[in-house]
Amino acid sequence: MAIRTGTQKRREDILSLLKTGSWTIARLAAELDTSESTIRRDLREMSETGEVIRTIGGATAAGYIEPPLGQRMEANAEAKDAIAAAAMDYLDEGNVRMVFLDAGSTTVRVAQRIRDRSDLTIITRGLEIALALAHPMGPKVIMVGGEVSTMSHGTTGALSDHALGRLHVDVAFLGADAVDPAQGLGEPTLDEARTKELIADRARRVVVLADSSKAGRDVAAWAPLPEGWIWINERGAHSQGRG
Repeated sequence: MAIRTGTQKRREDILSLLKTGSWTIARLAAELDTSESTIRRDLREMSETGEVIRTIGGATAAGYIEPPLGQRMEANAEAKDAIAAAAMDYLDEGNVRMVFLDAGSTTVRVAQRIRDRSDLTIITRGLEIALALAHPMGPKVIMVGGEVSTMSHGTTGALSDHALGRLHVDVAFLGADAVDPAQGLGEPTLDEARTKELIADRARRVVVLADSSKAGRDVAAWAPLPEGWIWINERGAHSQGRG
């Protein structure tokens, strides 16, 4: 029976952690009680053998993919319903007419609540959202083009950036893989983060819809948000920064 070396065991532990998603070097070092230089060396050698994929400041396991939208729709369903209900308050204050509704499992629930809001224009990058709202008595729907994610069914890329850079909206409802009061929104790819940052810059108000399990996650890329953005989770709405 082969005896595992300390390096082998550590790398097995690293791979086990990375199979849960993307981790930063700092977090891996803290979790495994070792130095960041050791983790960095392990990740470099593991990426050369194809075991892991390097991300900005960390890594994820080779073959790890974001859970598909259908699976995410079923997770934390009660929390997502509560978040969608709370989001309605931001459609009824002031002169809200132009609304960006992000792709995602929580924003789909918002779409279901505004199917008859013919007073609104909804701009979205989510295929399910556009289809849910496209009926004769519903809001005007503008679909943002781009490359479609096989997991989130949301659009990103150069075509998406081109359109979003020319829009102005009253409220942008954004989903996220991770939320941090200081860093903003975390996403699995740079394209996703860039998309969130672009629309946030073009919105009079930014409202993030994400349950509390999204706090403290490690992801590949972050989208900074303007001061005064709102985070709605299952416990209610929370202002972030100065408004």
